[in-house]
Amino acid sequence: MSDIAATTVHALPPVRQVRAYVQLMRPANMITSMADVMAGFAVVGLIGWDSLPWLLASTLCLYAGGIVFNDVFDRQIDAIERPERPIPSGRASAGGAAMLGSVLLVSGFALALRASVPAGAVAVLIGIAALSYDKWAKHVTGVGPFVMGSCRGLNLLLGMMANPSSCVSHWFMPLLPLAYIAGVTLLSTGEVNGGSRQTSCLSAVLMGGSGFGLAAAGVTPDFNAWRVTPFLALLSWRLGPALWRACVTPEPAHIRKGVKAGILSLVVLDSAIAAGYAGWLYGGGLLVLMVSASRLARLFPVT
Repeated sequence: MSDIAATTVHALPPVRQVRAYVQLMRPANMITSMADVMAGFAVVGLIGWDSLPWLLASTLCLYAGGIVFNDVFDRQIDAIERPERPIPSGRASAGGAAMLGSVLLVSGFALALRASVPAGAVAVLIGIAALSYDKWAKHVTGVGPFVMGSCRGLNLLLGMMANPSSCVSHWFMPLLPLAYIAGVTLLSTGEVNGGSRQTSCLSAVLMGGSGFGLAAAGVTPDFNAWRVTPFLALLSWRLGPALWRACVTPEPAHIRKGVKAGILSLVVLDSAIAAGYAGWLYGGGLLVLMVSASRLARLFPVT
């Protein structure tokens, strides 16, 4: 099959080949990773502006690299369950995808290291967590969702590395995106064959609970809980209907819509975190990333 796929790739027009490799990187999802870093930057007081561009570039590369390797490791399963994806469809080769993913992960580490040594260390942890999930953790019941969630928790921590001295007093903030993405990942297990009401409801609890868990941040004097109220309302409006349908009727179509809403709405959670620490204007500015991600989601799949 690999020989056939390779032949097909070479026969494709260059534009279609490029699009296939771009699709592997999930452009809409990449945009959401920037919101994690921006939120982490707000948590540590918007200190370290000179590091921020490097951290943003790093997270784009790390996320893209991790998601590309997801398709590399899943290519045999995808050939059966999702033959339309770039590698099993022959629009991209497994070798080319592995090369792309490797370059992206190494670039992500180098960019983070350019910001600071602690940021480089966090980037290494993100890469390890992403590859661990791609290779084996996703196949271990109860482990996969939290390994995937740790990638996004570490991603927020990456933004906090702009001002490492403030990280200790805000150690608990990365737990919010960790729980949220654990819920999204748990829900995604039913994308192909459907899920169960119990699994869908547990996913909803993790995703919703992470948003309202922001109240715990009120224990720090630099956090304003009132600022997050409109953002949590927006999060409930975006997630509520999709998660309700996935819980009541956990069919593949409803679950896929719930997963898509969950991935794109992570930006809203990040905006709430950012608003609590840096004000409404900064938090609202992050919502632009959600609009951009939503538009890209019309062009490229998010799952």
